[in-house]
Amino acid sequence: MSLRWRLAAAIAAILILAVGITFVAIYRGTGAQLRGQIDRALRADVTAFVNGGVPRSAAGPRAVEAAGRRYVTAQPFQASARLLVERVTGGGIVTNQPEVLGLARDPDESAARQRAENRQTRKLLVAPLGYSTVDVVDVGDVRLLTRVARLHGRPVAVVGAGEPLESAERAQQSVAHTFAIAGSLTLVAALVASLLVAGRLSRPLREMSAVAARVDAGDLSPRFRSSGARDEVRILADAFDHMLDRLEDAFSRQRTFVSDASHELRTPLTVIRGQLEILARDPHPSPDDVRRVERLVRTELARMQRLVDDLLLLAQADERDFVHPRDIQLPQFVRELEEGIRPTADRRFEFGEVPDGVLRADPDRVAQALRNLLLNAVEHTGAGDRLSVTVEAPDGQVAFAVDDSGPGIPPDQRERIFDRFHRTDVARNRSGGGAGLGLAIVQAVAEAHGGAVAVAESDLGGARIVLTLPGFSSGRRARPAGPAGA
Repeated sequence: MSLRWRLAAAIAAILILAVGITFVAIYRGTGAQLRGQIDRALRADVTAFVNGGVPRSAAGPRAVEAAGRRYVTAQPFQASARLLVERVTGGGIVTNQPEVLGLARDPDESAARQRAENRQTRKLLVAPLGYSTVDVVDVGDVRLLTRVARLHGRPVAVVGAGEPLESAERAQQSVAHTFAIAGSLTLVAALVASLLVAGRLSRPLREMSAVAARVDAGDLSPRFRSSGARDEVRILADAFDHMLDRLEDAFSRQRTFVSDASHELRTPLTVIRGQLEILARDPHPSPDDVRRVERLVRTELARMQRLVDDLLLLAQADERDFVHPRDIQLPQFVRELEEGIRPTADRRFEFGEVPDGVLRADPDRVAQALRNLLLNAVEHTGAGDRLSVTVEAPDGQVAFAVDDSGPGIPPDQRERIFDRFHRTDVARNRSGGGAGLGLAIVQAVAEAHGGAVAVAESDLGGARIVLTLPGFSSGRRARPAGPAGA
């Protein structure tokens, strides 16, 4: 069964259960209410019979019987055919329905049938005191109330009143008949309505299934673009669209990444193959040619090795164990970074004061990110240009800022410089400079630590890149990390 039919069946089942419970409650309630009314009427009749059909003074059975007949004869006609009966102690039976008790013979019935009916109706005369229900032939169930009438503490008669339960049974049958008709019509209407409602509710899900099938087939373009009330289905559809947007973007970035990585690897491979082919054409190459080819091959292999290492590093950035934080003595860490970077380039490095304290981070990853920032600044400056490194610790964080006096980064490029393989200088070919992964690694390290990296314009005239990391605990007052200047 489809979801639409299952929803319709569930709604119909719930409705049937609700109607059934309502029917049982009304059916039984109607019967109980009518039987209660009958019991109250019987109690009033018996009380009135005792008060009016039993003499107040001492008298024998004949006087009691005569008083009972006078009372019965004086009762007005009642459409309910209520039974009144009095069994006088030591006397006869007084009743307003002698044919019911078999005291009068029906001329249309045979003697045998009359005797059989009499045996059934005699149950009315031997019924126990209080309320009871007696099954009488041709009458059905009769509700009976019997009570002992006393005179000066002595029982003189057993007075009873009875009424057939046919009216209550007819009322219950009427309720059942009404519920059968109304319930059937309601069930049909509810089934149709539930099909419409279920179809409306399941339509977005069917659309999602169709979109999911197209996505599974490789088409990432379809979207729901749902409108209307922001209910659970709308939230699910919006989440699905957002997921597809991110998935499409991820696939696009992956294709771009693979294309760029292939291009970056193809360039050194082309250079190596070309140099080897040139060397192979000469059956007796000179030692200088061999050494020249060797240098070129080693250089290109080193570039390939760096590229592969960076790609592996970025691939590991999504793993949980990418960083292994531990306590870093910040002044000593910055001093060692300064000592390692100064000999690598002919630049005027300036390191400011470093807050004294401990940074909870992965020292290898942080050092790698800062070296990438410094090497990026070196690549965009010339000999003798200024490079400034400042360290601040606001609100339990550490902000490493690297400023250079190079050409800077255009505002329209600042949001993209952290993309993999992105270069701000589009005119520069792939044979010069880096592969465009250094700043992407910086961003990966920052995000892995719960920090961030941002770029702005520097007071030195070039670019200013700030790496912010959380987890700093301050110590003594700040002190210089090392000598300033180159």
